Amino acid sequence: MISRMLLREIEVAFSKYSQPVWFRIVKWITIVLGVYLFHDHHLFVFALLVLLILSVAIHLLWRHKTKGWTQSWIGWKYEKNKPKESDPV
Repeated sequence: MISRMLLREIEVAFSKYSQPVWFRIVKWITIVLGVYLFHDHHLFVFALLVLLILSVAIHLLWRHKTKGWTQSWIGWKYEKNKPKESDPV
């Protein structure tokens, strides 16, 4: 059961439909630029911890509201991201 859940999480995370390409590019540029500019600031580790907690909370909220990525909710469109017929998940 856990392996099926983990496989589905990985499939959703790497789906080309879950986030548009432009959003992924902007997201990673922002992350890399933020780390580069603030890595020596005394609150850097604290800020990373807060961002990690927020991102996990948002992920779990979306996962709960979409019932494990099996129904649409706000920006998540299940029809675009449902598992392929050949996948055992």
